[in-house]
Amino acid sequence: MTDIEDLRRQMEAAAAALDFETAKRLRDQISVLRGGGEVADTEGLTRQQPGAMGLGTSQQRVVPPEGWVKPKKPDPMTKGRKR
Repeated sequence: MTDIEDLRRQMEAAAAALDFETAKRLRDQISVLRGGGEVADTEGLTRQQPGAMGLGTSQQRVVPPEGWVKPKKPDPMTKGRKR
C-alpha cells in the first residue's frame, strides 16, 4: 500500500516541476486514500466545479455519447391533430 505522505511528497515535487497533470492525479489518489478507499486509476474522473449542479449535490454532469444528436422538438400546433 502506498503511503499518503509519500504521495504528498511526489505531488509537491511534481507541482514544483510544473507537472500539474501528475500533481492533480496524485492529489486525487491521496483524496481516495484519505476517504478509506484503495489506490485506483483516477484518470477518467472529473472534479465538479463549485455551484455547477446546485447547492449540496454531488451529481456528476451527464455527457451524451459521441455522435448523439438532440431529437427534433414536436410542433405544438399539430400535436393531437387528426388528418
